[in-house]
Amino acid sequence: MDRLIAMQVFVEVARRGSFTAASEELELSRAMVTRYIAELEHWLGARLLQRSTRKVTLTDAGTSCLARCQQMLDLAAETREEVGLRDGQLRGQLRITTSMSFGMAQLAPAISVFLAEHQQIRIDLQLGDRAVNLIEEGIDLAIRITNDPEPGLIARRLADCASVIVAAPAYLAEHGQPQQPADLSQHHCLSYSQFGHSEWRLRRGEEEAVVKVHGRLSANEAVALLQACRHGAGLAMQPYYLVKPLLHSGELVALLPDWQPVSLGIYALYPSRRQLPLAMRTLLDFLQQRFAPIPPWEQPVSASAAH
Repeated sequence: MDRLIAMQVFVEVARRGSFTAASEELELSRAMVTRYIAELEHWLGARLLQRSTRKVTLTDAGTSCLARCQQMLDLAAETREEVGLRDGQLRGQLRITTSMSFGMAQLAPAISVFLAEHQQIRIDLQLGDRAVNLIEEGIDLAIRITNDPEPGLIARRLADCASVIVAAPAYLAEHGQPQQPADLSQHHCLSYSQFGHSEWRLRRGEEEAVVKVHGRLSANEAVALLQACRHGAGLAMQPYYLVKPLLHSGELVALLPDWQPVSLGIYALYPSRRQLPLAMRTLLDFLQQRFAPIPPWEQPVSASAAH
């Protein structure tokens, strides 16, 4: 039995909670997956998985074994990478998760540059805002916008994330333009459905204004709210990295310029500093250099880019 492959099979079954899903991901027959698990359990002298008609769960021994197997696989991957560097080429695959808006507007362009520099690295980019267990789902790196990074993960701050309140000119022509924070309560405000969507917090120096806002549309993703805002559905609080081109083109108008929404941080989150693959360390350094100290969306727009 190839024990490294058996460990890889076990990790994938535990991650997906299914022999069938693991066999599809690994491109092995279900019978072969079952055989690898049985032989690994025989070698270890312990039952690792509890099977039922609906799902597969870890036993206590399986829970202890999962972390060890992942460490062994990480070490093997790191060894392959370092040996492979003899020809000067980084190798490996990285799985990354981030929000739809940041992934489309900023991370995908950055990764394209990174991949052009490292031809032997592959990246699987997963977009979405749902909470992800990095270890269980085999995610190497999460890029999150927050002021409270998830406990238990290593957090590396990449940049600040400022927001701005925006509206389409057509909406403002019909409904007027707010002149102070209190005016926001009289407008249709597009909000985020997963957090704080009924209150907008704004600051001007030491002053803070908390405004209860109302609207008929909420969504769990900035891109959806941006599209609604562009079509005149109301005011939206949007990250500057997403709306900067639309502000320069005049498609959207920034409101209350003296008042700023509370800024957030953009963090790279990963499970452990130990045995961090070389490809991962190189990507983290690349992202740090790209987004700090002045991220792309904070840099001046050239005349040609503005038109």
